[in-house]
Amino acid sequence: MNSPSTSPLLETRRLGKQVDSPEGRLSLLEDISFRIDAAESVAIVGPSGAGKSTLLGILAGLDTPSTGQVLLQGEDFFALDEDQRAQRRGALLGFVFQSFQLLPSLTALENVMLPLELNDIGDARVRALEVLARVGLARRARHYPRQLSGGEQQRVAIARAFAVQPALLLADEPTGNLDNRTGARIVELLFELNREQGTTLVLVTHDEHLARRCQRRLRLEAGRLS
Repeated sequence: MNSPSTSPLLETRRLGKQVDSPEGRLSLLEDISFRIDAAESVAIVGPSGAGKSTLLGILAGLDTPSTGQVLLQGEDFFALDEDQRAQRRGALLGFVFQSFQLLPSLTALENVMLPLELNDIGDARVRALEVLARVGLARRARHYPRQLSGGEQQRVAIARAFAVQPALLLADEPTGNLDNRTGARIVELLFELNREQGTTLVLVTHDEHLARRCQRRLRLEAGRLS
């Protein structure tokens, strides 16, 4: 369980992202400032093209902002070099993508073990089996992604994300490729693990049910908070 803190776990200060295009310079994000506390759950909502996934990629350190700052546990994420950023990302962050992003050549167990091994966390196999059992996939541990349903693959992705007990989990449309019933199970699983581990959840979603489950929403319109 993450220990409580009076300072925010995650903070953005006047974040902006611009890119060059044949039509000229485009502004994808502009003047984005917010604070998110430890163990909080926040939905990022808004229409397609509003900049939600761009924002999530920057929060994850997978993309760089043009202007502004991202502070993770009070530390300026983009003042770090790439190796330092990768180290912090591996230690503090978990990711769940709409497209699952499982490695097809690895079993479910091996996919979950991977971030544990990359972070030199001991007993990777034992811990991976424990978290797979927690998401109801103990009997599917030795199956490859192609042998699993979409819902099972997403549960493996969630197990992989939570295996390192991250301080912050970022999810991009985690129920987007799932039917309603399976999506509802995934939602329950995310919030169960949030309660048990105190992990902060930041979710990009079009799913109104999922957004309502979060403690608050950040709404993006044309790259700005509204």
